[in-house]
Amino acid sequence: MAQIWKCSGLRWSDDGPVLVWSGGRRSALARGRRVAFGVVAGGGRECVGARGNPCPTRAAVSGRSTGARCEECARLDRAHSVAADTIADDPRPYHVYLAWFGPGMVKVGITAVERGSARLLEQGAVCFSWLGLGPLMAARRTEELLRAALRVPDRVPYAEKRAVRSRLPASAAERAAEVEALHRRAFALAAWPESLRREPCQVVDHVEVFGLADLPTAVGEVTELVAGGGVSGDLLAAAGPDLHLATVHGVVVLDTRLMTGWDIVPVAGEGGFTLPVKKFKGTAGVQDGLF
Repeated sequence: MAQIWKCSGLRWSDDGPVLVWSGGRRSALARGRRVAFGVVAGGGRECVGARGNPCPTRAAVSGRSTGARCEECARLDRAHSVAADTIADDPRPYHVYLAWFGPGMVKVGITAVERGSARLLEQGAVCFSWLGLGPLMAARRTEELLRAALRVPDRVPYAEKRAVRSRLPASAAERAAEVEALHRRAFALAAWPESLRREPCQVVDHVEVFGLADLPTAVGEVTELVAGGGVSGDLLAAAGPDLHLATVHGVVVLDTRLMTGWDIVPVAGEGGFTLPVKKFKGTAGVQDGLF
């Protein structure tokens, strides 16, 4: 019987993206590598628990959930979270950043300085620049300042990010232009917190890191894993949690957050692609539903 693995998600390291499995095993995701696995037939998706602890009831969760947590575990996970804005006493310094995902898609956010650029890689930011550095609450106030004064969002939906990755401007200068312009506008604001140190605009580009140069247009995205389904495709690019896979049906985007909570087994050979896929607007030759 094939060994059953449970995926803990995709992580970004200095060497690139890796899939992490329960027990600590890691699988490097090199471009051009075949990604192939099957979902155990007859099973279901279980809650992944909260803050390193398993779900006490092993509750069933929706296949379409990117969090893979039941209601109670989701509440516990967000009870002490900077992202959920439920703590204000974190003593660590924080960066405020501007991130660009495609034309017209710039957001403001914060991340702990000790994390470096990991947060930007995890979100699939095509390019970014630091804007300021300081205590958590000063960083939060600066984030709110940009939202209120410049109408800069703090979120960009993943569906919008995926839709433009194959149509990005060709040059790094073009990709950096919106970040640079917004950085100048932000610096011109007068109401910055005194404890936040302004950072110069130095745009970092992730196109090569993600493998987005000359990326073929994707035909659609996986909506969920299903028991008995399978994946087989060559990895063309990885951005944030997303894998762009060349399959027999065309390029399909798999959000690796959908893999958590399932029992997964390796698949030898070419395999097939039998998961529900939502067609992107403007693409032809792909059915909405199960491949």
